[in-house]
Amino acid sequence: MVEIVKKFDDLYKKLSSSRFLRKDGLGGEIPFFISPYKAEQELKVAESIQLLKKKLDTAGVPILEINLYDLVCEILDEKGGVERMFRVEKKKSKEKFLRALQSSLNIHQVLMPRIEKKILESEAKIYFLTGVGLVYPFIRSHNVLNNLQNIAKEAPTVMFFPGDYDGHSLNLFGLLKDDNYYRAFNIDKIEAK
Repeated sequence: MVEIVKKFDDLYKKLSSSRFLRKDGLGGEIPFFISPYKAEQELKVAESIQLLKKKLDTAGVPILEINLYDLVCEILDEKGGVERMFRVEKKKSKEKFLRALQSSLNIHQVLMPRIEKKILESEAKIYFLTGVGLVYPFIRSHNVLNNLQNIAKEAPTVMFFPGDYDGHSLNLFGLLKDDNYYRAFNIDKIEAK
């Protein structure tokens, strides 16, 4: 508990700094940051993210939270609802169901255009990407980050990641090594200025 409180106090200092908001000191890299945490802390982290958003908003730093799980539910509701997907799941093998789900949520034709629309309609100074663990395995974090590079350029993006990130590899839940992703900074290793 104390660890989470300290982490989010530090995040507030970093995210509210003018240096961070100006995207200074990135050496030409994209303004992507990963905030890893232990998967078993999911509920406390989710609560802390909401408190951080309110605190930043009060300080004049509006946040756009893109919760991948909520976004997926929204898309599936528009395509016949979650109940329809449950019926598909009963009829098909795991592999075919996963393909059907990934087709409904096609990253290029469905998911990224929806995220881009949210970003364009937003006045946010920082984008939060949440719900990453809840959408595994049908949406992979490195795919989202790779595709966000062309969309989320105006403001820094912070992905809250339930697992480990060493600056090269994403390790979901501390158990599942995702493809390498080296273009983001581990926000825990950045000094608040």
